[in-house]
Amino acid sequence: MTVSGFARVSVTALVVVWVAFQGTSVQTQQPRGGTAQTERVAPVNSGANPYRAILDWARFTTEDRPWGGSNGVAIDLDGMSVWAVDRCSTGTTPGCLGTDANPVHLFDESGQEIRSFGAGMFVWPHGIHVDQDGNVWVADARTASPEELETFPGEGGKGSVVVKFSPDGEVLMTLGTPGVRGNPPDALTDPTDVVTDPGNGDIYVSESHTNVEDPDLIGRISVFDRAGNFLRVIGSTGTGPGEFRTPHAVEFDSQGRLIVADRHNHRIQILTKQGAFVREYHQFGRTSGLAIDGDDVIYTADSESDEPRHPGWRRGIRIGSVTDGRVTMFVPPHMANNPDGAMGEGIAIDAAGNLYTAEANLRGVTKYVKD
Repeated sequence: MTVSGFARVSVTALVVVWVAFQGTSVQTQQPRGGTAQTERVAPVNSGANPYRAILDWARFTTEDRPWGGSNGVAIDLDGMSVWAVDRCSTGTTPGCLGTDANPVHLFDESGQEIRSFGAGMFVWPHGIHVDQDGNVWVADARTASPEELETFPGEGGKGSVVVKFSPDGEVLMTLGTPGVRGNPPDALTDPTDVVTDPGNGDIYVSESHTNVEDPDLIGRISVFDRAGNFLRVIGSTGTGPGEFRTPHAVEFDSQGRLIVADRHNHRIQILTKQGAFVREYHQFGRTSGLAIDGDDVIYTADSESDEPRHPGWRRGIRIGSVTDGRVTMFVPPHMANNPDGAMGEGIAIDAAGNLYTAEANLRGVTKYVKD
């Protein structure tokens, strides 16, 4: 059922939200983030809002089950159809472990599911990307914990990879070793997102999604050529220029620069393809997802700002310019019987200018249309 504007949330959904906010050391970040610079930036919680939210827009037809939490959404080459991933089960955990659900979905412009695939392959599907040839890339941001393997024996050979699919679900490439967390070229560590260079097809994978207080925290972008051969690593863990703590989403702008949502550092970073630091923007909040249109307008989804993690800032969609970083629009969170409201993580924009967010906590896909 499609609901416009404010929506009621069931007791079950509220429990899911609570569990998602509590999280685990594997999947969530420590409460406070930011850098010395971002701490001094005045909150940006206002701006024009021409959008109307349509909750529960995308509807399953191939499987009779509820949505799991969703982190990734992308637009098909046709400019209208929408790809999204979900975590198969309704809570933050166990994700797709122990299920035969398909976590990769394609929807038509009305929100009706066209097809789904990927059953039995993933632990925690996260970012999704459609390349210049229409192939679909999905990042799996977890492996099973020892406790989960006791509950789901035999599921250890999954997770911490990026998978390239044809539009019909044929596996074309896998980056990393399923079930192994480590370093390229043989392994990845909890990849959060993936994007391909529209010029030469190089593959950029952002890592990782682990506890930011882990002394062995990984924060990097691993680069491969179009055939999957490892090329280099961009960045390292930290708060300085070109360093990351939870690089949660990656995109290219029209100049071919790499745009990174450095979530736990509360900033957007702009880098060259080789990894040289260009500049950073602090005014887009604690960004989980980002999209960039052909005019270099940037659309960012802030799904986590609240008083403990980013004091004074609200969740919402901030829209502005990649060129100068000025925020011109702010779409506030939709209501969820929660004082902070709710906002999706992944974000995408179609050819008509409609926005879509992937709801990690309330689940499903929200569409935003201009009134």
